[in-house]
Amino acid sequence: MIFRQLFDPVSSTYTYLLADEASRAAVMIDPVFEQARRDVALIEELGVKLKWTLETHVHADHVTGASLLREKLGSQIAVSYEAGAEGANKYVHHGDRVEFGKRHLEVRATPGHTSGCVTYVLDDRSMAFTGDALLIRGCGRTDFQEGEPRKLFRSVREQIFSLPDRCLLYPGHDYRGLTATSVGEEKLYNPRLAEAILEQDFVGYMSHLGLPHPQQMEVAVPANMKCGKPQKPASNANPDWAQLTYTFAGIWEVQPNWLEEHLRDVQIIDVREPDEFNGPLGQPTEASLAPLGTLAARASLAPKENPVVVACRSGARSAQAPPMLGEAAFNKGANRSRGMLRWRAQRFPVEAGTD
Repeated sequence: MIFRQLFDPVSSTYTYLLADEASRAAVMIDPVFEQARRDVALIEELGVKLKWTLETHVHADHVTGASLLREKLGSQIAVSYEAGAEGANKYVHHGDRVEFGKRHLEVRATPGHTSGCVTYVLDDRSMAFTGDALLIRGCGRTDFQEGEPRKLFRSVREQIFSLPDRCLLYPGHDYRGLTATSVGEEKLYNPRLAEAILEQDFVGYMSHLGLPHPQQMEVAVPANMKCGKPQKPASNANPDWAQLTYTFAGIWEVQPNWLEEHLRDVQIIDVREPDEFNGPLGQPTEASLAPLGTLAARASLAPKENPVVVACRSGARSAQAPPMLGEAAFNKGANRSRGMLRWRAQRFPVEAGTD
C-alpha cells in the first residue's frame, strides 16, 4: 500500500493519502482547501487515481479541499450521515466500508468532539485515522458543534481502544510536531483518556477547558457544511511566480518561508496605518508603506516589473488589496498569509518600519 502523511502549517492539520499499489486506486482523508494544488501534484506524480475524499468530521479550523479535488480530479466525497453536510456523494454510517482497489477502510462512529465524527480503520487493523476524536496524548474539545464529553469518552474506549494495541493511530492535528501514536501508548499515557481514568474525571476536565473558539470557525463550519464548495472559482491561470496557495475567499497568498528567501525579488507594500507600520511588530526589509485607503492611487505610480506582496497585521486588510492591484495593471500580486503576526511567530527578521 502507498501511504503519505501531509501537513498544513496554518491549521496544523494532517491529511492522509492511501492507495492500493496494484490498482493505484486511492483515498484522501481530511484534505485542506489551501493545499489542493499540492495534493493534486502529489497524486499525479505518484500515478494514483483518487476515488474518494473522506472527512473525519465537519472541521472548525480549516475549510476542506474535498470539493476542489472533486472538481479537479473527479473524486467523490464521503462524510458521516450524522454530520448533516450538503453536497457529498456518500453519507457513511457506522460499520460501512470505503473500498479502494483491493483495500478498504472501515467506518467507526466516534461522536463526542462533534456529533458526526468518525474514525477510519484500515482493513488489517494496522492503522486508524481518528480525526479529532483522539489526538496524540489528548483529544478534541467538546464545547461546540454538539460536542459531549461522555460520548467522546465512550467513543474512544469502545471504538478506538478496542483495536489491537499495535494499531498505529493517525490524528487530525498535532501542534507539537508529533506524527503518530498507537492504541497501546494512548491506553497507558493519554492524560485525559488512559484506561486508569474514570469517565467522571474526563467529564470534569473537559467541562473546564475554557478555550477560545478557533479563529477560522465562522468561515470554516458553514463552508464545510457544503463540503468546501468555493465561494467563487479559482482562476484558470495558476500563477507560478511564487509558492502560492488559493484561499477559500478567492485570494492568492504567499507563504512567509518563500517570501523570506525572495525579499529582493518582490515589492512588499504594507497597507497598515503609519503608527502600526512604525510600531512594535516592525516590518521586513524593503517594505514600503501605502495605507489601504491610499493604495489605489499610489499603485498606479509603482513599478510593474516585479511581483507585489501586500501585507498588514493579520492578513485581513491586505486581502482586499490584490483586486486593487489588478485594476492598476499588476499581473503578479498576492497577499502575505496571516500578516506580520505569523511572520513574527515564525521568527523571520524584521526592522523598524519607516514611512
